[in-house]
Amino acid sequence: MADTTQLTFRALADPTRREILKLLSQQEMTIADVSARFDMTRAAVKKHLTVLSDGGMITVTSRGRERINRINPAGFTAALSWFEYFDSFWDDRLDALKTAIEKDRT
Repeated sequence: MADTTQLTFRALADPTRREILKLLSQQEMTIADVSARFDMTRAAVKKHLTVLSDGGMITVTSRGRERINRINPAGFTAALSWFEYFDSFWDDRLDALKTAIEKDRT
């Protein structure tokens, strides 16, 4: 099975998928709803939604014959954790630079 972080970044890598996430952050949508917003086939939209679902970025539930797509805030955890590591890395480096500059001033 693929690493969760890998699937998350794969889902976020495409600008169309990022735009779909923006739409879903406003409201839940069916495949038809999403398809109406893009100049691509319903099958292409479904593939994008599948990648987003595989990455944990959205959840899909059935309501009768419709499949309802909604954003999954918890799905962003893997990406946020990855960025937090580097945030801490740069904080440490910037603190060391600040200390070195202040030391040179004295």
